[in-house]
Amino acid sequence: MLEIHFALLNETLRDNRIELVRASWKELTISISDVSLSDEGQYTCSLFTMPVKTSKAFLTVLGVPEKPEIFGFTRPAVEGEEVALTCITTGSKPAANIRWFRNDKEVQGVKEVNATGRSFMVRSTVRLQVDRNDDGAAYTCSVEHVALNSTPHQVTEVLEVHYAPQVEIVHSVPLPQEGQYFKLECVSKGNPLPEPVLWTKDGGDLPDVERMIVEGRELIITALNKTDNGTYRCEARLARLCKGDEYVLFVYDPNALTQHSPDHALIGGVVAVVVFITLCFIIVLGRYLARHKGTYLTNEAKGSEDAPDADTAIINADGNHAHAEEKKEYFI
Repeated sequence: MLEIHFALLNETLRDNRIELVRASWKELTISISDVSLSDEGQYTCSLFTMPVKTSKAFLTVLGVPEKPEIFGFTRPAVEGEEVALTCITTGSKPAANIRWFRNDKEVQGVKEVNATGRSFMVRSTVRLQVDRNDDGAAYTCSVEHVALNSTPHQVTEVLEVHYAPQVEIVHSVPLPQEGQYFKLECVSKGNPLPEPVLWTKDGGDLPDVERMIVEGRELIITALNKTDNGTYRCEARLARLCKGDEYVLFVYDPNALTQHSPDHALIGGVVAVVVFITLCFIIVLGRYLARHKGTYLTNEAKGSEDAPDADTAIINADGNHAHAEEKKEYFI
C-alpha cells in the first residue's frame, strides 16, 4: 500500500514548484513555491487504507495588484482646459480599491472594474477643469488591497498649467519730486513667466535720455524733472495674450511743497479754533435754555379769565382785579 501511495504522490509532484516536505503514515506535507493564481483550488489528501480515507482543503490565492500608472496628462495644460487623469492597476484578486488625493486632500474619481482571467483590472478617472491654482498641484493615485497589508501602492502626477500673465506696476516713491531717484517695477506673474516686458510712455517709445534706464523689469529715472510727467505702461506677453498696467507720473516741485506746508498748517489751526468756539456756544446755549424752560403768560393772558376786553385784562394782570379799590366819583 505504501508503494502505491508514493507512486500516486510522485505523479502529483511533477510540478517543480511543489515539494514534499514530510511523508509518514500520520502526516503528509507539501509546499508550493512561487504561488500563482492558477494554484487556487481544492486539494485532496488520501490515506490508502481499507477503506481509503480522504481529506480536502481549498486554497485561496490573493492576486497582488501591480503598481499603478497614471495616463491622460502628457503635456502642459492651458487654463480653462478639461483634463482627465486615469489610474490603472492590474492583477488584483479580489479587485483592488483606488483612492485619489490632491496634495493631502482626497478627491472623488469614477471607478471601473474589469475581469481579466482570474484577476481584475481596476481603473479610476478624475476629471477637472484646470486653472492657475492647479499649477504645481500633486495628484496621487493610491491602490489599496488586502494583499498589500497597510502599505498601498502609490503614483503621483504633478500638474503643469499655463495661464495668462497678471501685471502690476510698483513705484518706489509715493510723492515724486524733481531731482529724486525714481523706480518703477513691472511685477508680472504667469506660467511660463513672460519675458521680457515692454515699457512705453504716453503710447509711444520711452524718451532717449541717459536719465532713463530699463533693467529687466525695472524702469529707473536717476533724476526726475517735470519733462518726465506722463503715463507709463508696462506690457507682458504670453503667446497671444497680452496684459499690462499703467502708472501716471506727476513730478512735484519741492520748493512749492515747502511753501505750501505752513499755509496748510495755518488753515488747519483756524478750522480747529472755529470748531471749538462753535461747540462752546452750543453748550452754553443748551444750558441757558434748560434753566429757563417753562410756561410764560403775557400780561394780557394773566388777567384774561374774567375780563370782558383786553384793557380790563391788563388791569387785572397788574393785581388790581382783586385788591385795588374801586374808583368813585364825587359831585360837589
